[in-house]
Amino acid sequence: MTHAPVRVMLVDDHAVVRMGFRLLLEGASDLTVTAEADSGEEAVRSFAEMKPDVVVMDISMPGIGGLEAINRILAREPQARILVLSAHEDLMHARRVLRAGAAGYLTKRSAAEALIQAIRQVAQGKTYLEPSIAQQLALQQLSGEKSPVDMLSEKEFKVFLALAKGQSVAEIAEVMSLSPRTVGTHLYNIKQKLGASNSAELAIMAIRAGLVEP
Repeated sequence: MTHAPVRVMLVDDHAVVRMGFRLLLEGASDLTVTAEADSGEEAVRSFAEMKPDVVVMDISMPGIGGLEAINRILAREPQARILVLSAHEDLMHARRVLRAGAAGYLTKRSAAEALIQAIRQVAQGKTYLEPSIAQQLALQQLSGEKSPVDMLSEKEFKVFLALAKGQSVAEIAEVMSLSPRTVGTHLYNIKQKLGASNSAELAIMAIRAGLVEP
């Protein structure tokens, strides 16, 4: 008895990247790409319409971004299987998406076979972690080492990242659909938690944590 192929939705703001992944996945007889999205907002809409088996999600995108898209999709459909495929190789992003409920994490430097294997595992209800990320997470748990950034809530973390990338309070407020005053409150709390006195210090912390490029 032949099983129906795993239906995959690709979410990435670069059309060329999506095309490459589509070609790669269509080469596997048990996988088929049934939907694509170029933003977190579109991913949330398309997921509701298409009900794919697995979502392959980038997290660094304009608008609400991948992390918020994961939160919104899982709020509507707790059984959704989301695999994050990211350019970020730091542990902090991996921890955040796993905490948000993603079923797997691998970086864009992974081999093609790793992506196919990851999708198959996630479709079966398993978790997939890129081996190097899994090892680092295990070592960090053993050592009990924690970053101050881990103390930030999800919203604070997003504001922190946006500020580190040079966005203004007004821009962050618009993208996150918050009032500038609310963003200002988040900013105050972030500075208190991280012991930073200005945005430049926050940017340095983000660079040291490997969250943004220097």
